[in-house]
Amino acid sequence: MKGIKKSLMEECLYLDFSHQVEGCIFPLHTSVTLFLLLYCDCKIFKVCFVLTRESTDVTLLSVLSQDVEIQIISRKELPPIVQNCRLPAVVETPDNFCRAGLAVVLRHIIQKSCEADLSKKEILELLGFKKTCLKACAEVSQWTRLCEITIPLAIENFLKESFDQHPTIPAEILQLEKKLSEPVRVHNDDKLRRQKLKQQKAARVGPSLAQEKIKSKVRGQETPEGLDSSCRSLELQVALSKLTVQEEPATPNREPSHVRKAKASDLPPLEHVFAEGLYFTLTDIVLLPCIHHFLLIICKKLSEKLVEFPLLAAWYQRIQEVPRVKTAASQCGIHFFQLPELPSTSDEPHPNLNEAPGVEEQNEPLFIGGPRPTMTKLMEKGIEAVFSPHPCPAWTLDWDHLPAALSPKEGKMSSDRALRKQQQLNNLVYVVANQAKPGDRIVDFCSGGGHVGIVLAHMLPLCQVTLIENKELSLIRAKRRSDELGLSNIWFIQANMEYFAGMFNIGVALHACGVATDMVIELCVKTRAAFVTCPCCYGFIQNTSKFNFPKSEQFKKTLSYKGNSACAWWTWTERELLKNTATPFK
Repeated sequence: MKGIKKSLMEECLYLDFSHQVEGCIFPLHTSVTLFLLLYCDCKIFKVCFVLTRESTDVTLLSVLSQDVEIQIISRKELPPIVQNCRLPAVVETPDNFCRAGLAVVLRHIIQKSCEADLSKKEILELLGFKKTCLKACAEVSQWTRLCEITIPLAIENFLKESFDQHPTIPAEILQLEKKLSEPVRVHNDDKLRRQKLKQQKAARVGPSLAQEKIKSKVRGQETPEGLDSSCRSLELQVALSKLTVQEEPATPNREPSHVRKAKASDLPPLEHVFAEGLYFTLTDIVLLPCIHHFLLIICKKLSEKLVEFPLLAAWYQRIQEVPRVKTAASQCGIHFFQLPELPSTSDEPHPNLNEAPGVEEQNEPLFIGGPRPTMTKLMEKGIEAVFSPHPCPAWTLDWDHLPAALSPKEGKMSSDRALRKQQQLNNLVYVVANQAKPGDRIVDFCSGGGHVGIVLAHMLPLCQVTLIENKELSLIRAKRRSDELGLSNIWFIQANMEYFAGMFNIGVALHACGVATDMVIELCVKTRAAFVTCPCCYGFIQNTSKFNFPKSEQFKKTLSYKGNSACAWWTWTERELLKNTATPFK
């Protein structure tokens, strides 16, 4: 078939499987992944279900289409590299490059689907504007964490509760309903809002997507044309034009005077059509199996609660009209149902929306900032930086006689930066080499292009070195350098740290950004592993779902959150100035 590449390297996709109930495959991460595979009509992966319990009764044909070929294996049969990861995971032959975690795996499936069949370019639109949908780490992005981790887990617990008791509405669902009520921000925001103003002026009333009715059902092939054109809002027109690969709603070259002169603050906000705004993205794929099963239980056991979720209900109805969604859903056991008609709702948010979780705001009106007052506070409490002499200042790697692929100069960086990187590697490699024993497992967290990990793998051939990095291109460059060197004691894992579950003896992190250094240290302490870290970007640390600052008990007694941030920013700024000046910062 024209446009299809046949010479792709075989990849194995490993998915957890615990059980199925009423058409729902658990865990929900597996349902989401299968749904995307079927939506993309992607058949280039060898799919393996990994039993989470040996006694699981596998009767998949009652749920999945017979077109889906699944191999059932135990966890002991996983490749060694995958045994160190939480599923889902994808592995390339020869089993030394692994991608793990829901968002990473789903993005990879989309990219591979397009590579395998060049006619599927519209599939790439699932990655959104600038191809960044769910790309940010769940450790630092509240939105990625909500969609990738907390909503699937919350719905699984909700479904378990519903079998034998009155379930509690998950706070994460309230947070999603609240998110759908927020104004949409897009790259051509001003233009679309002016078009909406013009539309509202013409109609003398602004349509509400929450009350939008689907006028007719789709017959034959799925198509968004099943929506009555008379009830389409500006947002919906834009969304449908994207799905049907048509031009966006035509507008005259010059808008009416009242539209052109309207202040930005007076323009109507754009409302959500899909989860991230106007366009159907990977986020909608992730949420669909979760919200489907949530609404199913609500309608069966808590029907009086449905009125609290008008935006989720409207989203659920609307997403069914996206081409190929119904077909893919039915193939993986998701059978859509018609929601009862909801009564008209006011524009006031439901009181339960205030229960939605979020990161606490820092409100410190009495904070007196600046590095000097902050450092003075620390010194008054007897807290000062103490520097130890270098254990072996004369030691250095013999860069002139090492293979060229080991040198940072081979990477894409300036000669000055490469020299600094060599000096940093001298220090880290010295400490690690003195700690390591034959057979040790060493993990290079946030490895980037592998400057640390590749040198360690070369210098310590009797140790197993694993590089963990969430940026795909950086890790691919690292693997190419490793292949050039012929290293056989090195693994590459594209994943966020939360998806790494392996045991190791030494953890290393050079310039792990922001809170990542704290995450590395925490994991090493939990694993009882030695660690060698060199922090970076501490001028940008902030509270996250995993950490609150300051962390030190001593600092908590002395500094507020803003005081800690000022101290971190000053330390980072001093370091940057010292890089570029001969005179020390005073």
